[in-house]
Amino acid sequence: MTDVVEQGEEGLTKSALKKKAKEEEKARKKAEKAAKVKEAEQVREAAEGPDYAAAHYGKLPLHQSQSRPNRKRTDIATLSAKNDSEHVLLRARIQTSRLQSNKMAFLSLRQRTDTIQAMLAVDDKQVSRQMVKWAASLSDESIVLVHGTVVKSPESIKSCSIDDVEIHVSELWLVAGLEGRLPFSLEDASRSETAPEVEGQFSRVLLDTRLNNRIIDLRTQTNQAIFKLQHAIGDLFRDYLNNNGFTEIHSPKLQGAATESGASVFKVGYFKGDAFLAQSPQLAKQMAIAADFERVYEIGPVFRAEDSNTHRHLTEFIGLDLEMTIEEHYHEVKELLDGMFKTIFKGLKERYAKEIAVVGKQFEAEEFKWREETLTLTFREAVDLLVEDGVDRGNLDDINTENEKRLGRLVKAKYDTDYFIIDKFPLELRPFYTMPDPNDPTLTNSYDFFMRGEEILSGAQRIHDPKFLCRQMRAKGVDPESMKGYIDGFRMGCPPHGGGGIGLERVLMLFLKLNNIRRASLFPRDPKRLEP
Repeated sequence: MTDVVEQGEEGLTKSALKKKAKEEEKARKKAEKAAKVKEAEQVREAAEGPDYAAAHYGKLPLHQSQSRPNRKRTDIATLSAKNDSEHVLLRARIQTSRLQSNKMAFLSLRQRTDTIQAMLAVDDKQVSRQMVKWAASLSDESIVLVHGTVVKSPESIKSCSIDDVEIHVSELWLVAGLEGRLPFSLEDASRSETAPEVEGQFSRVLLDTRLNNRIIDLRTQTNQAIFKLQHAIGDLFRDYLNNNGFTEIHSPKLQGAATESGASVFKVGYFKGDAFLAQSPQLAKQMAIAADFERVYEIGPVFRAEDSNTHRHLTEFIGLDLEMTIEEHYHEVKELLDGMFKTIFKGLKERYAKEIAVVGKQFEAEEFKWREETLTLTFREAVDLLVEDGVDRGNLDDINTENEKRLGRLVKAKYDTDYFIIDKFPLELRPFYTMPDPNDPTLTNSYDFFMRGEEILSGAQRIHDPKFLCRQMRAKGVDPESMKGYIDGFRMGCPPHGGGGIGLERVLMLFLKLNNIRRASLFPRDPKRLEP
């Protein structure tokens, strides 16, 4: 026997009709609710009266450089009590907003590392209730143009970096709003790394989440300060070397052969053959010396195809490299490098104390220490220190990362310095172009510099004699024919020379104790990250 399904209107089944009626009832209730909300809004607007401030706030039209009235803009960082009663015009982001009442709202405005409080209060002419309500409704991170008056605050505004004044807003214009929600709040992203996480109060923003949303992450005051300090290190490096007779060069990053070791080089297609991304400007620097440049430096990208997923390795970083001729002894190079580092440390401390303090609020660390007379240990003396502390001498043919850190702690405890040098590394640990020690051929005229127990520079006197260079290359398993162009640079006579290479991000990470090099790189590249 066949089941009969009852059908009603337009051939629909009973269940379909029931579902349709339910949806219509739901739509009717939704429409009624919307109408009530609209009616309440109209009643409220009628009670508030006409919006006499309508010409003083709102969304600006798309900026297409329509005009140029040359109005003076103010930087938040320049404001203080001495600016009391001055009228200002500034562009800023809304860091936070708070509706105090239907007559008053507070905004925290941010420019880079600086914040200031702004207040909107209803008056008879300039600010209406509608304007206050609109201002408080703007999303955090909106960009606004603010007209207002600087007013001295009767008490310190602890939530802002500018704590002695606030801005009483007379006009507020939205330059750029947000589409969608922020992936995290900047307040959460700016919390101290040592702050205990309390469930329900705030969320800790993990490093991967930050890097996946790097543009938002970079807006924090901490990151603004970090990259101001990165800029400062490059600036101080460049100034010091310019003042010491160096010429800045720009070497190619595409090369026909690996610089040092084929195992850690990126191979790329180059027309009908292959090319390699430069592991360092080492060979170019040396050829510049052979070309009588005398003293050269470069600031540029360095590529390392090492599958190292550690706190201190990147596959692309910024190298600060230099090379110079030697008159008598390779320690001339070591001493110049030492002077350069101490100038950088001093410059950061004296000229960028504000930025260091901003970073310190989130990444609490002991102040970086160095000595006027830099501590220099030989490799053997460094090994002896570790052996005295219980490390097996048999494990110290090379000082690995763990023992580097251990050595840093020992040096800090014994000599009260975070910065030191190790000299005279064994030949087996250095590249083919490193000059051996004249008295002990198992050692080299080479050095490493350390900050907080981690290497930040590796350098040496280079071999400038082509025959000796070829012998050393063969001993290291490198075919001289594969680097003929490099060797030929020394055949026409090259002066003794030496230099070093520094990782910019590593210096920044260790000076501020950021604990992960990715925090010191604008858009970091490691074996697992190519975006953003």
